[in-house]
Amino acid sequence: MSANDVRKNFVFKKEVAQHLEELAKRDDKSMTAVVQNLIEEKYEEISVEEKLEALYKFAGCGNGLFGDLTIQEIKANRDV
Repeated sequence: MSANDVRKNFVFKKEVAQHLEELAKRDDKSMTAVVQNLIEEKYEEISVEEKLEALYKFAGCGNGLFGDLTIQEIKANRDV
């Protein structure tokens, strides 16, 4: 364990623990590595969803800046 590692104790149902062990054997990884990878993948999914949600909110901010004017009306009314 390095200085940045944190040890947490988890309690799994027996069936889940067996599945974890099988996944680790199948991928030739430690059970810790399997859990870590699964958590990181899920966290990345959530992060992407949050960023997309923020982008959609930001993109919606531009709606209605000119009221109900069309592009043609804006061009016709601007000083050239």
